[in-house]
Amino acid sequence: MGFREIPHTADLALEVWAPDLATLFEQAARGFNAISGAQVASTPGLVRHIDLTGIDPESLLVAFLTELVIAQEQENAGFDDFSLQITDRQLTGTLKGGPLLSLAKPIKAVTYHNIGIKRTDRGYEVGIVFDV
Repeated sequence: MGFREIPHTADLALEVWAPDLATLFEQAARGFNAISGAQVASTPGLVRHIDLTGIDPESLLVAFLTELVIAQEQENAGFDDFSLQITDRQLTGTLKGGPLLSLAKPIKAVTYHNIGIKRTDRGYEVGIVFDV
């Protein structure tokens, strides 16, 4: 499992892979933090429970990552500890984090551009493009 930044002409992009969907979403969130340069304070602790529904896994992933964009942009908060469960078209879980200490590259939005979660030999893979 993991993630890596991939070249994109104008925006930021990630390739993410993991053995299951919940871990794929977690790795996507870790990648989001990495490419945005988010440094999250360990205290005071912030806990957020999420319950999201999507029409497919891709829309669920975009909705999840959008929650992280909103937290950074509107609340100056970040999350770096994830406990996620995915069933059918529903994502539930707990996010833990804190105030942002720094943010190198603010992300404006998560796009649907070429997004497609694929099942592969190593589990699941997805490419994600972020608007900066």
